[in-house]
Amino acid sequence: MRFTPHSPLLLRSLLALTATASLNTYAARPMITDDARIVDAKACQVESWVKGNKNSTEYWAIPACNFTGNLEVSLGGSAINQNGQTQNQSYIMQGKTLFKTLEKNGWGIGLAFGNAMQPRSESQRHLLSSPYAYVPASFSFRDDRFVLHTNVGWLHDKPNNRNRATWGLGSETQLSERTWLIAETFDQSAGRPFYQVGVRHWLVPDHVQIDTTYGNRFGSGSEERWISIGLRLLSVPFLP
Repeated sequence: MRFTPHSPLLLRSLLALTATASLNTYAARPMITDDARIVDAKACQVESWVKGNKNSTEYWAIPACNFTGNLEVSLGGSAINQNGQTQNQSYIMQGKTLFKTLEKNGWGIGLAFGNAMQPRSESQRHLLSSPYAYVPASFSFRDDRFVLHTNVGWLHDKPNNRNRATWGLGSETQLSERTWLIAETFDQSAGRPFYQVGVRHWLVPDHVQIDTTYGNRFGSGSEERWISIGLRLLSVPFLP
């Protein structure tokens, strides 16, 4: 589960990855609700996207690699541009492992844990850290043409000195051989939940993917809505 785009700046966006990462037809970009999959063993991926909020634009890049076969490691961050200037930067480190691999018409479950960081203020380089952990579970139906994802977790919101429960519920529905519809809702115990809908498309199956989404908070007007456009690149196994 990446951080929502309308919490304090530290919690904006994130998967993610997870958040921020995963495998083949999994719930990676652009979903914030993570899935019970990881990048292929000895392979890497890069998720990058631009998110347009009402008064700012976020630029994200999160590389992830699986060095051991069952531990995906992500390290990335964002720059937030407002009024033509970079106002803040955030950084994310995450590890993700599986207890049960997701199989066709089956289910899978894992554990993700990480830390999100942002400067204490625009003029300071000292970083505030917000650790988090969550359990992603995924359920495959109709030979993977419909996949349901659930997340339950915890986040220590350091800027506000609060512990928050986190949850997410998302789905992937195959529209054609290369195109998927995604829909999800998620929250961090900070008011009404958020939702996001979008489409992802494989330009090169299992290697190059593009996506676009629209999101907002339930019952909100235009203040918290966003639009995102993303690009995801996956490698073949190449690590030693």
